[in-house]
Amino acid sequence: MNSANSIKANQVILLLIVLFISAIFFAMIRYFLMVIVLAAIFSALSMPVFHRFDHWFRGRKSLSAAMTMLTLFLIVFIPLAVLLSVVVSQAIKISSVAVPWIQAQFHEPAAFNEYLRSLPFYAELEVYRENILQKAVELADRTGTVLFANISSFTYSAVNDLFLLFIFLYTMFFFLRDGKEILEKVLSYSPLTETDQHRLLGKFLSVTRATIKGSMVIGVVQGSLAGLALHFAGIESAIFWGAIMTVVSVVPIIGSALIWIPAVIYLAAAGQYPQAIGVLLFCVLIVGQIDNILRPILVGRDTQMHALLIFFGTLGGIGLFGAFGFIIGPIIAALFMTVWEMYGETFSSFLSEIKKENAE
Repeated sequence: MNSANSIKANQVILLLIVLFISAIFFAMIRYFLMVIVLAAIFSALSMPVFHRFDHWFRGRKSLSAAMTMLTLFLIVFIPLAVLLSVVVSQAIKISSVAVPWIQAQFHEPAAFNEYLRSLPFYAELEVYRENILQKAVELADRTGTVLFANISSFTYSAVNDLFLLFIFLYTMFFFLRDGKEILEKVLSYSPLTETDQHRLLGKFLSVTRATIKGSMVIGVVQGSLAGLALHFAGIESAIFWGAIMTVVSVVPIIGSALIWIPAVIYLAAAGQYPQAIGVLLFCVLIVGQIDNILRPILVGRDTQMHALLIFFGTLGGIGLFGAFGFIIGPIIAALFMTVWEMYGETFSSFLSEIKKENAE
């Protein structure tokens, strides 16, 4: 009896030590956790390419991993870099033109008053004209300071992002090369059955694949069509705004509307009513419906998740994890749904007995 108690005490102590050291370790690498998770996700998605190279190179895993990453670099990163350079150049053009114009308009009350009078709802704004002018002048005075602060922090941000990119690529290389062994080692410590383990891994891969595929397709289609609409409406730098809409379209339902609704308001305020109505109708009837049609097909069908769960998973993921939360959020939502299904199946008899007892 004493021996059994001693063994149990040793197990408890060992468990506490494991939890304590693990907590310290995760606190130590918390800055890199998001990068590690993303490297694991993209490594899992790249495994078919890695296996193809591994077959060609007869089991040379390091060479196969390097060729897989080179292939992804040529297919994904170079086109993105080209597009990003165009977007940045147009963003610089917008800021160089918009900021001086705003400052000139706001520092000349007569010109600003004339602009207000041109608005169709001037009668409602006239009461607040002085307050609007005061806030506008303050905004114009602060614009230069804000831009300078952002430019000053850009250097540090760029260096930090390059460092994290290196960590991502370095981690992804080893996940590709040794991913199978790492995964088997991690799963060996899990108390779950092999069936449940494969079920969770299958859900993880299917949701990840569907989320990235669906978000990319929806984003490119919505951004391209809405960007063309803005271009034909006469708004400059349509490539820039189209790229922004491609990015924000990861948010279901409200994504691209964050850009084209202000564009419609701008066109209406400028007196270009036909263009404003045209952009509004096109984006509501065509661009907005793309999300409603394609997302259930590309994401919901593969993940077998309700649209509401996808919506809150995406929003919650972005709120908690930042930019890449649109990938991680739906994955967590899908795993949440799966573990509750596993709970219901495992404890079905117990739950049935409780229901019978309550019914009696």
